[in-house]
Amino acid sequence: MNQRKKFLKRINVYKRKFMHAITKNISNTKVSKKGDSINVNEIKNILICRPNHRLGNQLLTSPLVKEVISTFPNCKVDLIVNGDLSPIIFKNYNNVDKIIQLPKRPFKYPLQYIKRCMSLRKKNYDIAINGVSDSSSGRLFTLLSSSRHKIIGNPDENKRLIHKTENHIAKEQIYLLREYLTLFGNKSKEVIPSLDIKLDPAEINHGKKIVDKLATNKKNKSISIFTYATDEKCYSESWWLPFYEKLKAEFNEYNILEILPVENVSQIQFKAPSFYSKDIREIAAVIANTEIFIGADSGIMHLASASQTTTIGLFSVSDIKRYYPYSNNSTAVNTNIESTEDIIKKIKNSLNPVKKLAV
Repeated sequence: MNQRKKFLKRINVYKRKFMHAITKNISNTKVSKKGDSINVNEIKNILICRPNHRLGNQLLTSPLVKEVISTFPNCKVDLIVNGDLSPIIFKNYNNVDKIIQLPKRPFKYPLQYIKRCMSLRKKNYDIAINGVSDSSSGRLFTLLSSSRHKIIGNPDENKRLIHKTENHIAKEQIYLLREYLTLFGNKSKEVIPSLDIKLDPAEINHGKKIVDKLATNKKNKSISIFTYATDEKCYSESWWLPFYEKLKAEFNEYNILEILPVENVSQIQFKAPSFYSKDIREIAAVIANTEIFIGADSGIMHLASASQTTTIGLFSVSDIKRYYPYSNNSTAVNTNIESTEDIIKKIKNSLNPVKKLAV
């Protein structure tokens, strides 16, 4: 790691500590308005605050967006985010109205950052929701918004709401929203929405053409793999190469396609037919035309899940309970304690017949 990266990491650590210190006491109980009412059909404007630029974290917001849209059928949703990915991710969400895009590097563009933050005060919202409980900036933006109802939460509040074995980052604020609504006489749901990039038919068809072109056997179905990830989440060639050979032997009736990262590297030395693109919707469309996706915890793993494809997530360092792929018969593997044979068994279980359900 070069000196600049080390310096930026230190800056981010100090920034997180500072933000946590000034927002740690912000919670739901301090901003709820007693006696106010919520008629789901009358809710028009909702703000969701998820100021993070990473692909995975923005995709993990999509279940909350879906929950809000299904709960409040007449609403329009505004998002406050970092970076340029949300307009691409939520392109086919008709209820998503305005996306407030903060600079990825607020210290580099402070005036732009402050100006866009202040725009939160210009619009009156019926409900503002912090996208994830442990986001200090999310809590702050939700509090600063001009909103009748502010659903903020914090990690301790969410632990009270959900089972000890369930603390998935995409689900926690949905549980909090549901509990909040019960205070006003609204019934709670049971099913949690899936991650969803909402590919349209044209995109699906485009992805099929790419997969058909890459497939060595046009009659066979395909498995997609992603062998890269950031930092310590990335598995080495010495892990991936024997796993790839095992995968080929066990699933010889399938084509195996490798999805390449933006860095254009392969941990299997480009031994499989590969696909490279910087267009995340195109990548999702290709994965959607495969039967199953296998890859380490990463933004592309969450993109696979959001494409409504059965996803096998490989975990070695990150919190498996917080980030596992949970829809469409997906599952997660702790490679610290589960062997290659265990992974193969899980793949076989997920492939036996899969009925893809988009919630």
